[in-house]
Amino acid sequence: MTNKEEIQEIINNARLGQESAFKKLLNTYWSDVYRFQFSKTNNENEAEDITIKTFAKAFDKIDLYSDNYNFKTWIISISKNIFIDSIRGTKNETLSINKENSEAYHISDDAPSPEDKIIIDQNLAELLGHIKKLKPKQQEIINLRFFQELSYKEIAVKMNEPMSSVKVNLLRAKKLLSDIIHKAK
Repeated sequence: MTNKEEIQEIINNARLGQESAFKKLLNTYWSDVYRFQFSKTNNENEAEDITIKTFAKAFDKIDLYSDNYNFKTWIISISKNIFIDSIRGTKNETLSINKENSEAYHISDDAPSPEDKIIIDQNLAELLGHIKKLKPKQQEIINLRFFQELSYKEIAVKMNEPMSSVKVNLLRAKKLLSDIIHKAK
C-alpha cells in the first residue's frame, strides 16, 4: 500500500501533467471507487461508467484537491456526487392504474420522442465530425467504448494494451473531445 507522502508526490506529479502519475492514482483507487459505485448501483456496467467519470472529473480538477484531505475521501465524494447526478437524470414516467385492484404502477419511458431522434441524428453527425479531429488511436478507443460498447477489458484485449492504459487513454480522449466540442461552440 502506498503511504501518504508517496500519494502526495504522485498527486503533485499528476498536477504537473505526468501520465504515469495519473495511471498510479487510477490503479491505486480504481477498486475503491468501483466497489463504492457497485454497492450503490448493483450494476457492473453502470458502476464502471460512473467510476471512469469519477476519475475523469478528479483528474480535470486535480488542482482543486486540498492536501488537508485524504485523496480517497475526496475521490469517493466526487463519485458520490456523480452517482447522485445520474439518478437525478430525466426519465419520462407514466403512471398506469389497474382499475380492478386499484394499484398504480410507474412505467419509465426511455424511448426518445421523434423530436429527440432528429436532434440525436444532428448531434451524432456533429459529434462524429469532432471525433475525426482526434488522433487515430483516440478515435479508435472512443469508437470501441461508446459506439461498439465494448468493456474496458475487451478494449484492452483488442488494442493489446493493459487495462490501466486503456482507462487513462479513454479519459484523455474524452477530455480532448470535450475541449474540441467546447471550442466549436
